[in-house]
Amino acid sequence: QLHVVESGGGLQQPGGSLRLSCTVSGFTLDYSRIGWFRQAPGKEREGVSCISSSGGTTYYAESVRGRFSISRDNAKNTVYLQMNSLKPEDTANYYCAAREIYYSSNYCSFKESEYTNWGQGTQVTVSA
Repeated sequence: QLHVVESGGGLQQPGGSLRLSCTVSGFTLDYSRIGWFRQAPGKEREGVSCISSSGGTTYYAESVRGRFSISRDNAKNTVYLQMNSLKPEDTANYYCAAREIYYSSNYCSFKESEYTNWGQGTQVTVSA
């Protein structure tokens, strides 16, 4: 059975840092495309970052570019989202999404329909 589990959320002060983890099981991360999304109260879910199955391509939303960094450790079946210089507007429930594509690709996107497996989310709150 395929599982996606996020962890690492919590309360952080503005300017602080958090690292989110997305651990997958039941499928191979090596040939999987991973996306991070977030949803704030009263707002639609939006793409934050994604990484291709090859690891060679990463994308960031304009609002987080330069502050967030995505990386993957295939040996640990885990993708990380390092979030620095956090702002109150980063407060949201963060979701990890995955799709096993069975080959190495340099493509990823923020299209939710391109992901087949989703985690339950981890809450990030940025407040003084």
